[in-house]
Amino acid sequence: MTDSSDPQGPGSHGDLPPTLSSPDATLLDATAMPAGLVFSPLHEVHVSAGAGFTDFAGWQMPVRYSSDLAEHHAIRTAAGIFDLSHMAELRVEGPEAAAFLDFALAGKLSAIAIGQAKYSLLLTAEAGIVDDLVVYRRGETDFLVVANAGNHAEALDALRARTGGFTVTVTDESDDTALIAVQGPNARAIVKAVEGIRFQGAAAAVPDAATHAAPDAATHPLDTLKYYWSVDAEYRGRDLFVARTGYTGEDGFELYVPVALAVSLWNDLVEAGEPFGLVPAGLASRDTLRLEAGMPLYGHELGLDTKPAQAGLGRVPNLAKGDFVGRAVLESEARPGSAADTARVLVGLVGEGKRAARADYEIFGPATSGAPAADAAAAGAAPIGAVTSGVLSPTLGFPIAMAYVDPAFAEPGTELTIDIRGKRFAFRVTTLPFYRRKRD
Repeated sequence: MTDSSDPQGPGSHGDLPPTLSSPDATLLDATAMPAGLVFSPLHEVHVSAGAGFTDFAGWQMPVRYSSDLAEHHAIRTAAGIFDLSHMAELRVEGPEAAAFLDFALAGKLSAIAIGQAKYSLLLTAEAGIVDDLVVYRRGETDFLVVANAGNHAEALDALRARTGGFTVTVTDESDDTALIAVQGPNARAIVKAVEGIRFQGAAAAVPDAATHAAPDAATHPLDTLKYYWSVDAEYRGRDLFVARTGYTGEDGFELYVPVALAVSLWNDLVEAGEPFGLVPAGLASRDTLRLEAGMPLYGHELGLDTKPAQAGLGRVPNLAKGDFVGRAVLESEARPGSAADTARVLVGLVGEGKRAARADYEIFGPATSGAPAADAAAAGAAPIGAVTSGVLSPTLGFPIAMAYVDPAFAEPGTELTIDIRGKRFAFRVTTLPFYRRKRD
């Protein structure tokens, strides 16, 4: 759900698949809807817009409106709007909220300022990843923890189980909260153009980092808001929370609004965004965007059997703070000669041509590109890794993938091959992300 490179989440184009890469993503039709699905407060809006839907973590969510390529390119060049109301919003409040989160999560949340956000990990006692999260500090003793939809119950249960000894409450606000994201180069202009949004003023923006001076009172708060910071606003007389965060690799904002106002806010954003090229976008384009940006997806790059360092998130746990869940194992694995030294690690891979590698495809050492896989198998070659996510990059025009490989093959520039439908194709290890936007 988040940017691991900066830890402050088909149709008929080439080899892209007709479904999301998520293991629980199944395209739906109106005649075969699984029972027990949860519907977004924006569901009827999506139906009216002609969206196709997917079952994602028990929610019926829009997978696309037009084509994945069109939606992907719109977000890279103009803007797109996403419904993220399936995400979980968990409120942590109380005199010891900061100390509690320092114990419950891997990062040091007590160190962030009011209005700031931080990427963190919820670990098991064995240091496996229960979920990756974004935490916003809403006040001195008030935090908002945003968890992945598929880990809603697990994250809530884990946090509540860790409250012993702390004066703190954990409240699930998910049913009362809708989340809308506007992402892309024009996102700021679009949010500013919505007449119904009233910001609290420039004083809520981040002070200048060099001079520590408050921004000019005439400056719009969104013009000075830094990445991974947030600002309070009001929309139609109700509280609105706006954060400069996202899961696409582009600039953008995530707007947390009461469920009752979700439809009107969506419609106002769409109207304001029309002159700026805004398009509604589904989860399929969100998946290709996050992959280009090198952002991990829970269930693919992250899971209970994954340790932070394996996933390139070794800097997220803060061993300089006090005790926290998972610390003992992380400390032991940091010692030379531990089992962690031989564990597979996450890398980026780039290929030639148009053949994309998909999740679970096996990775081998170098071989003749295009050679039958049976030839290498007969030679006794054992797989040295497996793909976790892969796609023909819409932005870059060549195949990209994230994968776990043996440490001996993780050095950037290493030539490898991937078994794609019975033939080996050449890929090269590269640093993540594959795509990086210019930041201000």
